[in-house]
Amino acid sequence: KGKILAFSLLSVFACCGAMAEPLDLATALQNTYHACVGIDDNLHELKVLAGINTAVTGVGTGLGIGATATGLAKSSVDAEIEQLFAEMRSLSNEYQGDDPTQEQKNDWYQKVIAEIDKIDWDDPQIGQQEQENLKKIQELDEQRETLEVKSKKLGNWRTGLLAGNTVTNVAGAIISSKTINKDDINGQIESCVAATKELSNAINAARMNGEDITEAKQIYDACREYSYVDISPINKRGTGAMVASSIGAVVGGAGTITSGVANSDKIRGDNTDTGREKEKNLNTASNLLSAGATVASATATVFNATQIAAIKKVAEISQKCTEVLK
Repeated sequence: KGKILAFSLLSVFACCGAMAEPLDLATALQNTYHACVGIDDNLHELKVLAGINTAVTGVGTGLGIGATATGLAKSSVDAEIEQLFAEMRSLSNEYQGDDPTQEQKNDWYQKVIAEIDKIDWDDPQIGQQEQENLKKIQELDEQRETLEVKSKKLGNWRTGLLAGNTVTNVAGAIISSKTINKDDINGQIESCVAATKELSNAINAARMNGEDITEAKQIYDACREYSYVDISPINKRGTGAMVASSIGAVVGGAGTITSGVANSDKIRGDNTDTGREKEKNLNTASNLLSAGATVASATATVFNATQIAAIKKVAEISQKCTEVLK
């Protein structure tokens, strides 16, 4: 029984040894070449995409900052307009001589302007104080109209800048998706690592056979560094950039629509208290969405920039490996 067991073990070892027999040096070199040579080109394309995306989202961030700043400037002008309304309202209440009803509170502007348009300034029944109040309301209303033109322009600029930010975020999301595991970089590197391990075995066998292993050793030393590199940050940062840009596209799109509605003639033309409150709320929402889209663009830009840094680390190895292969 002991002899049979010993014979069986020898057979297994012989079998395993045959199965584990290293490749000849030429074949191992060919396999290493095919597995590793294309990585550098793909990493270069990946770096170019990430670089383009950094520029795109950087532009988007600038547009978002511009939209946010313009929105804040518009809010300042709108606050001046609201102050003029408050002064006109105060004068109109004095002119009316009593506390306005809830309906008058909402529609007072239209009624006072309509009365001013119809008034006969030579009518002796209109007292001097009333005339002064009405003329002051006219002056304030002219100032308001001037500020309304400025506010309208700022609103249009904000809408345009937000639209540009949205477009860049959409482009950024698309480009980022292309950088995620482009051409299966991870699989290529794993194949290269496996090939260099086989090359190492072939080198050892060739050395024992007295073959020249100088070139093979140079290739192995350069390409084996892939075994120590972590490429997961490339995909993680690409994914982060894609998510940030996608969020920015949605938020920026909503901000563009909201800004456009807030600046529409229908909304701006409603000078009732209810209408002005609605316009104010829409402008506030648009400014908040603009700020959110800007933050998303800036976040995507950071992810893209750090993705480039991660690519460069791997590219340093790929360049050395490719140089000795070629």
